Formats: sequence, structure tokens, C-alpha cells
Amino acid sequence: MSMARSTGGRAKMWAWIGGAVLLVGVVGIVIAALSGSGSTPTPSPSDPRTPSNGSSSSPSSNGQAIVDPDVVDRGWAPEPITTDAETYVAAALAAASTFDTKASARDEWLDYLETWFTPDTRYPEGQDRERQLSAALTELRQGVVLPEQEWQSLAAEDGRVEATAGAVSLSEVPEDATGDMAIGTADVVLTFTRSDGAGGESSYEESVRVSVQVLCGEESVPTPNSAQRAGDCKVVRFFTEPVEP
Repeated sequence: MSMARSTGGRAKMWAWIGGAVLLVGVVGIVIAALSGSGSTPTPSPSDPRTPSNGSSSSPSSNGQAIVDPDVVDRGWAPEPITTDAETYVAAALAAASTFDTKASARDEWLDYLETWFTPDTRYPEGQDRERQLSAALTELRQGVVLPEQEWQSLAAEDGRVEATAGAVSLSEVPEDATGDMAIGTADVVLTFTRSDGAGGESSYEESVRVSVQVLCGEESVPTPNSAQRAGDCKVVRFFTEPVEP
């Protein structure tokens, strides 16, 4: 995931890579399949899913099921359709640090990242879950991703960043009786590319260790009008510091 220089304050993702920012990385994912006509779909690692809008197959990138392949044109990492926590964690960590300042605005990118989220099922239904989700989205915007000032600085150099997550470590989520949630942590390589001011580009890499909490259970809320279904993985929360097992 590409990151930029921290503006100070509490420890945050961007504080670890001083002077950097993020770029587009497309992650591999696992596909699930329908078990049979008229039956409840069972996750499968190899077959395409039937999307909720009734079409015969889900959008894909390089043959892999994703929510929306068009986001790649905006400089963003696509969200996988999978029940595999490790696959989804790797994708989410890349997405939270992947963008192209020439292809989209910061607010558009943040709005897109919010579509990855689902409420935290450890809280009672209703307002408690809504408040927790709102807090997680605020944390994303204010404590995790690239600040507005740093985005503008990168945009002045036509910057973009590509993020690639390494091996994922999973740990349990406190007070999760279902076992459907997990905290995933990984080292992410950030490749920064900027205009060199002479008609060319220059690139460099940075590394950061980051964490995300995901839900891969029946109460996950899929993205509307997509092939995602309840039970597919979604983001619950990004952390401002790595969470080690």
C-alpha cells in the first residue's frame, strides 16, 4: 500500500512511511459457487458466484470474482468476492493505500472504501451497530488514510501508489462468540510513482505493517447490486496501528 508523510498526532498508518503515498494493486481472490438449483449457495474456492441482480456471473478481473472491475480505471484496488479471510485481508489492506491522483479525487476514493464496510456484529442490532460503523468510517478518514494536504502535494506531482500485501497473520477478535470475525495483519509494500518534472517518472518503495478487522459470516452486509452475498467477507474496521496476535 502506498502511503505519505504523517502530519503528526497519534500513530497512524501514514506516520510509518514518512514522505510517501499509495498506488493501485489488484489482489487475488477466491470464488464461491452455487451448490445447486434452488438451494442456498455454498462458498467454493473455484467457481463463479451468481450475483444478486440475477445475471449469470459476477464481474471479474483476470478471471477472479470481484465486486466491480471498473474501479481499476479509477486507480483503486477492486474488492474481492470471497469467504476466505486471508484473501480478503490482503485485498483490503492494499485498497486502503491504493489510488491514482490523476484518475480520481480523494473524496471519491474514500466513498469507495466505505463500500467495503459492514457493521460490527458484536454490538446489538440497530443504533449501536450504526454508531460503531460510523465511528469506524470516521477512523478511516481521520486516522488511517492519506490526509488531504498530503494528497494535494502528491497530486501536484501526478502521483500514484501501488500497494501489495505480503503473508497475512490472523488473530481472534475479542468478544466475538461466532468466530466469524478476524483481525488480519500483514507487511505491505508501497510503490510510489511521481512525475520527475522532466517528462518522466520516478518510483521508490516503502514498507509498513498494518491491520484490519474483517467479518466473513452470515451477518455480513453485501454491496448492493453486486454478486456479493451475506457470508462473504467485508471490512469491520481498519486500525491506526498494527495488531499483533
